[in-house]
Amino acid sequence: MRYIIIGAGAVGGTVGGRLHEGGHEVVLVARGAHLAALRKDGLRLTTPEGSRTLDVPAVGGPEELDLRPGDVLVLAVKTQHSLPLLDAWAARPVAGGGTAGELLPLLCAQNGVENERLALRRFRRVYGVCVWLPSSHLEPGRVLAQGSPLSGVLHIGRFPRGSDDTAERIAADLAGSHFDAPVSADVMRWKYAKLLGNLNNALEAVGGPIDGELRLALARRTVEEGEAVLAAAGIGRADRAEQKAAGPDRVTLVPIDGETRGGGSSWQSLARGAGDIEADYLNGEIVLLGRQHGVPTPLNAALQRLANTFAREGRAPGSLPEAELAKLLEASLAEA
Repeated sequence: MRYIIIGAGAVGGTVGGRLHEGGHEVVLVARGAHLAALRKDGLRLTTPEGSRTLDVPAVGGPEELDLRPGDVLVLAVKTQHSLPLLDAWAARPVAGGGTAGELLPLLCAQNGVENERLALRRFRRVYGVCVWLPSSHLEPGRVLAQGSPLSGVLHIGRFPRGSDDTAERIAADLAGSHFDAPVSADVMRWKYAKLLGNLNNALEAVGGPIDGELRLALARRTVEEGEAVLAAAGIGRADRAEQKAAGPDRVTLVPIDGETRGGGSSWQSLARGAGDIEADYLNGEIVLLGRQHGVPTPLNAALQRLANTFAREGRAPGSLPEAELAKLLEASLAEA
């Protein structure tokens, strides 16, 4: 198998770099300054074992690559960037006849629960990947992965459900490359559980680290809204006991000398000045389901709006005043 990592940022760069170190053929797909740095100097991967430069091939898009029947496409971009990439890659021809959408497996190694549905409209073989992988990408050509002793846990399964030999083979490759990769016949249960955990990405991005009485209260309220919505929609998820049994102690976030991890993926989007953020597909997923099932979600709706405003206006992560955070909590309690 050759792994084509579409989106070589924090998650994609770590997965691609670790697979490359595990002896697998990997191609990274990136854009802009990150692509230029990868082509010029290689991927600079820093983990608790140290920093090294990996000579991994990098391309800017599908037109630069001849696809083969044994290729595996790994989509690792934010959800708001998925659609044009899915369209571009699905139509590409594969050597021997047919297209990527008809023949090649596509893994959605992404947060949220919308990517798999988008992909299945274009790809026949879609796999969900629930990603627990503490990593950062703030500089072109560099990725910081702080997980130890493993870099991450990646639950994988066929979408919408089931498993197959391809999932098992991919899981085996990941397991030999510093990941735990359980195969699940219902991977979306894991992704909905992860969605609840990601609802506070927006809070961290606009309000800073989630500590202290005020922020912790906001975080609890945000997740409580999500839990109420999933219950009303009849959507199951992996419970806390299952998540604990999955071995989270195998991935501990380890401080690395000289390196600072400022925040999660949404925080990093603001720190890089990306101009967009994933809140529409995290908090926005809960808002959507809440509107469909008659469950109020005032706090998730407010965080969705704030995160989008911060991204659009280029505001610094964590810069929402304390008084504004307090107003968010008061408003959510008033609507409860």
